Amino acid sequence: MHNRNKILLIEDQQSLANDVSKYLTENNYSCQHAPTIKKARNFLQKNSYNTVLLDLGLPDGDGLSLIRLIKEKDPSCGVIIISAKDALDKKVEGLELGADDYLTKPFFMPELNARIKSLIRRLNFEGNNEIIAGVLKVVPDQMRLYVNKNEVELTNTEFNLLLYFVSNKNRVLSKTNLAEYMSSKYFDYGFSNDVIYGHIKNLKKKLDNAGSPEYIKNVYGVGYKFISE
Repeated sequence: MHNRNKILLIEDQQSLANDVSKYLTENNYSCQHAPTIKKARNFLQKNSYNTVLLDLGLPDGDGLSLIRLIKEKDPSCGVIIISAKDALDKKVEGLELGADDYLTKPFFMPELNARIKSLIRRLNFEGNNEIIAGVLKVVPDQMRLYVNKNEVELTNTEFNLLLYFVSNKNRVLSKTNLAEYMSSKYFDYGFSNDVIYGHIKNLKKKLDNAGSPEYIKNVYGVGYKFISE
C-alpha cells in the first residue's frame, strides 16, 4: 500500500537534515532520514515512500546510483534532487535517469513543501484516465485536451504546461517555477521567462478560441494562477 505522505530524505549534512525533517514533520509528513547510500538502500528495501529527497554528494557514493533502484521498486514514487548550484551536469543526468524535479541549495522550506505537494498531485494526475477542470477534460495518457467535449490540438510543451497548471490549481506559479519545471521535463535549460511567456500566450489563445473561460490568470509581477470552478 502506498504511503502518500511518507518522505525519505537522503542527505549527509546533519544540520540541514534536522531542519528539513523538523519542517516536514510539522507539516504532516512522515519523514525518515538516511545520511548514506547504504542506509538509504536499507530503508528503500523495507519501506515504500511517496517522495524521495535526494542529495547527490553522499559520503559513500553518488546519489545518482539510487534513482534507478527507487524507480524500479516503485515508478510512482517521486524523486526530487536537492543539490548545490554547481551541480548542473549531475542534475541533468539525474533527470535523465528518472528523477522528477530538482531544487538548488540553499532553498526555502515553503518552496520545498510546494515542490513536494506539486509532485504528489502531478504523479497522481498522471495515473488518472482523465482530469476535469471546469469545461476542460485533460487525458494525460493520450496527451489530449477537450474543451466543451471538442478536442483542441496542443503542442507537447503547451500540453505539459496545462497539466502543470491543472495540477497546481489556485496556486500562484512564479515564472521561475514554470521555467524550472519545463527545464526538468525536457532536459532543456533554454526555458527563459520570455520563452515561457510565449508558450503560455499561445496556450491561452487556443483555450479562448475553443470557448474556454480564462482559467490562466496573470499575477502581476509574479507569474500565473490557474483558477476554475
